[in-house]
Amino acid sequence: MDTPSLSAALKSATNQAHEAAENSPFVTRLMAGDGTVEDFTNLTAQLQPVYAALEAALEQHAHHPVVAAVHDPVLTRSPRLAADLAALGAGERETLPATSAYVGRLASVDRPEALVAHHYVRYLGDLSGGQIVARLVARHYDIPAEALTFYEFTEIAKPKVYKDDYRARLDALELSPEARQLILAEAVEAFHHNQAVFADLERERGAQLVSAG
Repeated sequence: MDTPSLSAALKSATNQAHEAAENSPFVTRLMAGDGTVEDFTNLTAQLQPVYAALEAALEQHAHHPVVAAVHDPVLTRSPRLAADLAALGAGERETLPATSAYVGRLASVDRPEALVAHHYVRYLGDLSGGQIVARLVARHYDIPAEALTFYEFTEIAKPKVYKDDYRARLDALELSPEARQLILAEAVEAFHHNQAVFADLERERGAQLVSAG
């Protein structure tokens, strides 16, 4: 039996964790139009330290052959997140415990191959579902384009072509069985971290509602 390609294996391995994160109450409410601009701002504020940690780690290991195969500066999101938060008038926001744990995971990666998993989960998600998020929050909450630049990839003319090429680069990686398994396991872990952030955002929202009431 042939071993599936890495991109196919990643999709299969993360399917359950991906669906669980995507169907978190916080995300479901926000995408349905039952949230608020504040909810979206809080989400954006939690993404900022995550991307800062991820992009710092990618820069640190940019010359590792496995990381170099996927690392692309046009995907960098940190400056866009800062600009979006400024446009939203966010001010200083608390980093939630789950976000701190996610950042800690990224900062403590000791095998560069593991960064490929986080790269895949975050950036391929931004190029796919992230586009739907941008359209929905703009429609539901009248969030202006200048507060949604995180979701814009102006240097990528054809996202589908880019994503197909990205998957091809993943599939061309020369990995030991152990490194391949590490990437698959770390991708699942990345989705678990995302789900935990959404759960913290939901708890924070509930606490704010109780306080306001």
